[in-house]
Amino acid sequence: MRAEDTGLAPAAVISGLAALAHETRLALFRELVRKGGRGESAGELARRLAIPPQTLSFHLKEMTNAGLLGARREGRYIYYVVDFDHARRLVAYLSDSCCADEEHE
Repeated sequence: MRAEDTGLAPAAVISGLAALAHETRLALFRELVRKGGRGESAGELARRLAIPPQTLSFHLKEMTNAGLLGARREGRYIYYVVDFDHARRLVAYLSDSCCADEEHE
């Protein structure tokens, strides 16, 4: 996938990378990647990663606004899940020109 084919504007790429450029958000993202498409409740994420609820809420909002996460409500719980399509497009944007200047023999 070429950078042009990702559908991501440079501002969206910067926003996504900035959202991951924090130790807590990176840990949250990795935990949610492990959970796959089912995601995890905010309460369980707070417990598992020992993050105060207010702090967790702030970080989840930042990651959601950057397009990295989606949220769904089930009863009184909110579950967060990685937007894997967006994450793949972000990686594709970064790796589009990988090794383009290497000579091929």
